[in-house]
Parts: sequence; C-alpha cells; structure tokens
Amino acid sequence: MKHQTKTSAGWMVTAGLFLLSVIPLAGGVYRLVELTGGAPITPANARFFASPLPVEVHIVTGGVFALLGALQLATGLRRRWPAFHRAAGRLVVICGLLVGLMGVWMTLFSGRQPGTGDVLYVLRLLFGSAMIGSLVLGFAAIRRGDVKAHRAWMARGYAIGLGAGTQALTQMVGSFFVSPPTELSTTLLMGAGWVINLALAEWAIRRRAGTPFRRPETAIART
Repeated sequence: MKHQTKTSAGWMVTAGLFLLSVIPLAGGVYRLVELTGGAPITPANARFFASPLPVEVHIVTGGVFALLGALQLATGLRRRWPAFHRAAGRLVVICGLLVGLMGVWMTLFSGRQPGTGDVLYVLRLLFGSAMIGSLVLGFAAIRRGDVKAHRAWMARGYAIGLGAGTQALTQMVGSFFVSPPTELSTTLLMGAGWVINLALAEWAIRRRAGTPFRRPETAIART
C-alpha cells in the first residue's frame, strides 16, 4: 500500500511537470511559427530573426528535454522499464546540453531582450552554465555507478531547464504588483523562477536521501 502511494505521488509530480512545461512549449511553438511564417520584424523579436538557428535548436531540444525529463523523474517508470529510462536518459542529456549551450550562446551573441539589464545577463550565463555543469556531472555519476549523485545532479539540471515555466508564473504574479514591468522587477521575477525550482529540487534531493538505497537499481543503471 505504501509503495502504491509513493508511485501515485510520483506520477502526480510528473503530471505537474508536464503542465509546467506547457507554458514555455506554447511560447516556443509561437516563436517557431513566427520565425518560419514570415512574421513582421519588431524590436521585441529582431534578435531572433538575426540568428534564428540557435533559437530553433533551443526551442526544439527544450521541448524534448522538458517532457522526456519529466518521465525520467517517475520512479515507477524507472523500475518497470529500465531500458527505456536509460535510452531516454541519454536523449535528455543531449537535449539538455543543447538547451543550455544555445541559451548561453544567445545570451552572449544575440541582442539583449528589451527592458533587461546587466544583472539578468549575468544570471542567464550563470544558470545556463550551471545547467550544463549539472547534466555533465549527472552523466559522469551514472557512468561510475553512483545512482544517488546521478539523480541529484540530473534533478538540479532539470530544475534549471524548467525555469522558463516557473518564470512565466512569477512574471504573471508580478504583473499584478508592477505594471508595466521594470528592469528591476523583470530581473527579480526571472531570477525567482530559477531559485524556486532549485530550492524545490534540493528539498526533494534531501528528502530522498533519507530513503533506503536500492542496490538492484545500481546494477541496472550500469548495464
């Protein structure tokens, strides 16, 4: 009964992550249509039209990373279909690295988003680099058979990658208090999205650290 309760809770978390992913996915689809459909160039989208390929790669790989990554966190799926978990995990890592790399590339070489400043510029570089580093460390951990470290680093990388969904919510709430948004409010609300996600990831990591470790999963993960 306890196992069934944990499994149900895990699938509820996965469903919640799917819903959170819908927000940036919808924005990404809109941006792709805009880039491929000959939409008029405006000050808000000019930087995307100037270099569309990184934007398109960022959006497509971001969608795969968000949706497939949510499934990777489902404990029931890992136990029932370990082969799928391993194969999907490799794709998640590849897509996540591309998301992070394209995000850092666009921050460095594309024009800045109107209404943003130096602090948000630094935050984007910081969290983008942290996402890349987390995924690399997570992959390295599973290669040496350290499942706990693998889960922890992958959870951190996924939390940062899903920051766009939480940022949409923080900005929505912030619009009730600061309208139109200022450079400071935009920076704080964007930063809050990453911080909230990482805080929840760390809470989940520490909560799981108190549960017994299952040796069979280590053997499965290394095959």
